[in-house]
Amino acid sequence: MQLTDLKVVRYEVDARVAVVTLDRPDRLNAWTGRMHTEYRWCLAQAEADPEVRAVVVTGAGRGFCAGADTAALDGHVQAGRYDPGTPDELARPGYGVRPEFDHAFAFHFGMRLPVIAAVNGPAAGVGLVLACFCDLRFAAEGAKLTTSAGRLGLPAEYGLSWVLPRLVGVGHAADLLISSRVVEADEAARMGLVNRVLPPAELVPAAIAYARDVAEQISPNSVRAAKAQLYADLHGDVGFAVARSEALLEQMVREPDFAEGVAAWRDRRPPQWPATDAR
Repeated sequence: MQLTDLKVVRYEVDARVAVVTLDRPDRLNAWTGRMHTEYRWCLAQAEADPEVRAVVVTGAGRGFCAGADTAALDGHVQAGRYDPGTPDELARPGYGVRPEFDHAFAFHFGMRLPVIAAVNGPAAGVGLVLACFCDLRFAAEGAKLTTSAGRLGLPAEYGLSWVLPRLVGVGHAADLLISSRVVEADEAARMGLVNRVLPPAELVPAAIAYARDVAEQISPNSVRAAKAQLYADLHGDVGFAVARSEALLEQMVREPDFAEGVAAWRDRRPPQWPATDAR
């Protein structure tokens, strides 16, 4: 796939931040096999680009992602089976870090880059899944979020039953999964489902500004390590987390990012991080 082949996702890079935009605004960016394919390709491009330090994901128009396209749902009914509509070979950003992450959407946890969802409008079903597997979620005032699966006679999708309790706790996760009710951004923030709620016009600029601040001010090696620790430690115990952090400390104190961070702090200047290894 080439950049010119993208039909339903846009990919742009500026000042070390990649912006991935789901681009079916007439369908509230409803998810299709092609969108899934293009989305993964875009994240793989960002991961492989040593100039990219963070990713923002949003939707074109007034929606983030309204879930699976209704035509695809009708097709599943007619076929009597689920067909993801994707090719056999998909891009694999984040794969190879841990076996648990080598799956649809869970691959976000294996990526070196922080991924910020700018939820500009409805996020339902697989759209909510996508937002939940991002590292942070900013939402526009009034944006509506729902698991929606229960209203379609479906189970919790793509590991949402694992990730939701870790974001909002078991009680809130049970509420959202069992009822499939709609929550607006303010309630989602009170639950811990979203990190910030902003006026719609300020949402994407704020997400990009946050990503750019991380890209410029934070050591890329530290970001990579923090993500790896965060999601690996969800699968281990506290002793594992402490031992891993001690081993990383011994390793990273000898690396150029640490020396530059200390020098920048001492000299009261912005850091000039060494080139990133995108592998």
